[in-house]
Amino acid sequence: MEFSAIVVEKVPSLLLRPAAKVRWPALFDGVDSVLEDWIVDQMHIVRPVVETGYENLLLVRLLVESRLPSIRKSSVAEGLTVEDILENWSKIKPVIMEEWDENRDALIDLFGKVRDEWMDNDLATWIGANRFYPGVPDALKFSSSTIYIVTTKQSRFADALLRELAGVTIPPERIYGLGTGPKVKVLKQLQLRPEHQGMKLHFVEDRLATLKNVIKEPELDGWNLYLGDWGYNTQKEREEAANISRIQLLQLSDFSKKLK
Repeated sequence: MEFSAIVVEKVPSLLLRPAAKVRWPALFDGVDSVLEDWIVDQMHIVRPVVETGYENLLLVRLLVESRLPSIRKSSVAEGLTVEDILENWSKIKPVIMEEWDENRDALIDLFGKVRDEWMDNDLATWIGANRFYPGVPDALKFSSSTIYIVTTKQSRFADALLRELAGVTIPPERIYGLGTGPKVKVLKQLQLRPEHQGMKLHFVEDRLATLKNVIKEPELDGWNLYLGDWGYNTQKEREEAANISRIQLLQLSDFSKKLK
């Protein structure tokens, strides 16, 4: 299952500002408390477009530039709306990465470093800034199924949240985090394991784009696919998924039943 379908991290308000200030020191000079609250609100809306954590930093800067012309360096920021971001993020992202001269790996490292420092200095506060969706910890604890975590989050963060917040221990060899390859590749690896032959395989994900990538791969036709309707997806995406025969919409209340 995909990790963001089972846990919410309050990244925008507590992690993104220090991370963004490290990368772009002058970024928040003109940001008052009103604008900062607005940014946090908008981040909750646009969060479904994020595939990997570092993209949150790009979104924060883009939102700031959309409101502060004096610091604007992106050609797409003027007049930008959250609806534009939701519809066109895959096109916007490469444009701003080039215009801001940013490097994906460097942003990933920065995002992880800031989170590491926070965890090292105050683990309790970091853990407290997260929450699992209701019922998920018990569903994981009492599942009769073998669970694998497939996530774009770095494995050490996923492991810490599972252990410290949910009280669940997933063996490290069953956590596929950032750097282990695309999710499609991981699913192919999992289905080839001898112990999985003849078993029903289920993939719970909250990003429709990821499920559509799975559908494109004939090798993965044996997977049962679910879009968690409680996760990072929009009403439009849920409506689209409802018309795709391979995908089942899954409600949070039914999640634990699928793990039995």
